[in-house]
Amino acid sequence: MRVRIQVVIETDEGEVQDVQDVFELHRGELKPGRLGLTLEEGKGTLEGVQRVLAARQVEEYVEAQRRCPACERPRTQKGQHEIMYRTLFGRLRMESPRLYECRCQVQARKSFSPLAELLAERTAPELAYLEAKWASLIPFHATSELLAEVLPLGQTLSTTSIRRKLHEVAERIESQLAEERFMFLSTEAEASLPDPVAPLTVGLDGGYVHCCEQGTQQEGWFEVIVGKSVPAEGAAKRFAFLNTYDTKPKRRLFEVLKSQGVHANQPVTFLSDGGETVRNLQMYLSPLAEHLLDWFHVAMRITVMGQMNKGMRETESASLIEGVEKQLESLKHHLWNGNVGPAQTLINVLKLQIEGESISLERKKLLKAVQEFAGYIAANADFIPDYGDRYRNDETITTAFVESTVNQVVSKRMVKKQPMRWSQKGAHLLLQVWTQVLNEELRATFRKWYPGMDSQQAREDRAA
Repeated sequence: MRVRIQVVIETDEGEVQDVQDVFELHRGELKPGRLGLTLEEGKGTLEGVQRVLAARQVEEYVEAQRRCPACERPRTQKGQHEIMYRTLFGRLRMESPRLYECRCQVQARKSFSPLAELLAERTAPELAYLEAKWASLIPFHATSELLAEVLPLGQTLSTTSIRRKLHEVAERIESQLAEERFMFLSTEAEASLPDPVAPLTVGLDGGYVHCCEQGTQQEGWFEVIVGKSVPAEGAAKRFAFLNTYDTKPKRRLFEVLKSQGVHANQPVTFLSDGGETVRNLQMYLSPLAEHLLDWFHVAMRITVMGQMNKGMRETESASLIEGVEKQLESLKHHLWNGNVGPAQTLINVLKLQIEGESISLERKKLLKAVQEFAGYIAANADFIPDYGDRYRNDETITTAFVESTVNQVVSKRMVKKQPMRWSQKGAHLLLQVWTQVLNEELRATFRKWYPGMDSQQAREDRAA
């Protein structure tokens, strides 16, 4: 059996203008794996259809540009050159004529290339979208192999090209952020505000990425701030950035809240680990914001001090260890109930209890941990609520939902399963595309940039 696949070109009235063969299939006896099209046959068919379609599109566009739109006189051709355009279904090489402007438009003799100006980016939006999406999900080399395996690209894309395209997409996303501000919402126009609704819950946390300075072999780590905004109704949204690189962190967080319908009359609950970076980030974003210290990080620090206290059994008296243990239990109880003043008093008593003229190394470590905890509680005293009351009322008290987001956004892609060293710029730009993929926003972003990416059905649905 032989099957020929043809492209039939018709006018709008249905008159056949041209018929071209694009692919030919040969089939013998049916066997497993030979039913329907193979991957290579599908790629060849798509490549052939696009070649014919693109050639006709270019021909009609160039022909329309050959006449002056004002006086209808033909434009003189200066010359032509070949341009290459990368698409999902192969590389297109097209002749691009260079035409002179009509004298009715300009006095001086100027020339232009209409096709080259129309296709200035030289990469189809659909291909740029897939490159950016998959490069944010998997390593650049794996992205190159994946796209070459399933698409008739003509040749494997280089990892450098994929990285560059990812950065271009991310930088374009970044350019859409408005200016940074100290404060974003106010209640001056309260009369026009909608009624308050259930609060948004925003969790902030940090993760660490292995980095290397560009051009050197020096190793190090830098912190990535990751957050998740959870509305009472609707889908949650994630965001991430490098605080040492990003120049608009508050604007970035506000745009996430704005996309979820936040307004000056709506309460927002922020939870964080109490670090200075996230503590400053969440301030003055909403007049009805509530700022809370994450209970998990408080309890974790107390647990660590308890383990350090138990580790002193061989060097310290049992009475000291038992006394410290009771103080830690009492401290945890006071903080659980939001009693910051008594808790700070207990910390001071605990320091005096551990201090001494000659103390062991283990005891010094515990004393240092208690001193650091004292500073931690003092810096976040205003953010410590009555955790017990919130827990009994089914209100959020930990950033556990952000811990999973840190793992999803940072660890899996950049640390654990795909360990790499990153530049700060490269990590920050990748995170902007990756979070858009997770929020299911990247396709909508590309459609905003390139309305032609919409299918005919999608345009009809919106018009209806």
